[in-house]
Amino acid sequence: MDAPALAVTGSTGWLGGLVARDLAADGIRQRLLVRNPDRAPALDGADVRRCAYGDDDEAVRALEGVRTLFMVSAAEHPDRLGQHLGFVRAAARAGVGHVVYVSFYGAAPDATFTLARDHAATEEALRASGMAWTFLRDNLYLEFFGQLRGEDGAIRGPAGDGRVAAVSHPDIAAAAGAVLRDPAAHAGETYSLTGPEALTLAEVADVVAEVQGLETTYVDETVEEAYASRAVYGAPDWQVDAWVSTYTAIAAGELAGVTDDVERLTGRLPLSLREVLSRG
Repeated sequence: MDAPALAVTGSTGWLGGLVARDLAADGIRQRLLVRNPDRAPALDGADVRRCAYGDDDEAVRALEGVRTLFMVSAAEHPDRLGQHLGFVRAAARAGVGHVVYVSFYGAAPDATFTLARDHAATEEALRASGMAWTFLRDNLYLEFFGQLRGEDGAIRGPAGDGRVAAVSHPDIAAAAGAVLRDPAAHAGETYSLTGPEALTLAEVADVVAEVQGLETTYVDETVEEAYASRAVYGAPDWQVDAWVSTYTAIAAGELAGVTDDVERLTGRLPLSLREVLSRG
């Protein structure tokens, strides 16, 4: 039997796992690229290969024979961009024809959210690679908002009255699955994946309070207060910059635009924050 023409990264994580299981349920054969093969999901028709971002030669071997690659962004790391660029080069060396890359909403070299700049650089590398590409630019995750409430009942951050069109995990996975079932139809396309509404964090707090039955308020920190309140975690500077800049990107209006891309790709409306929180 020929090797699968589709490779999926990140199948031990939430997004790659959702996508891989959905494709397997439809009988689509795939190669699962994982750092630890023992943790790969047991799926019918899956060919498991060891492959880690940062090891370009290993990636070339793992990608041989692959025509379409679903590239989930690497775990946050001080050299994540370097890992991405090496993986793109490896994919091109291996003869991959099309990369479907999970990027970030509004990715740009001057994006307020620091990690969105890395996504922009990865997109540029893919455009220059000679391979076909499709970009799935996810907004922030709706599930994230269900975890923001502190012990004092407050959601804190310097987002002001900016709005964010966050999207759910299932909707991102369904959109990715639609592209991977017919990648040629989506070559050269960029999809900005959002939920059905753009909310302020004060409105997010109201929905959290309503659905979870817990008093929840939004506290609009200054940038200085945001850095001080997160210093207790002892995270490196680049990580704290990323945390704080998610809020300042909201304040700047860079995450506010609602699109119909999820509906166009999946044929159904995306889930709202209230629906996501109600699911638990």
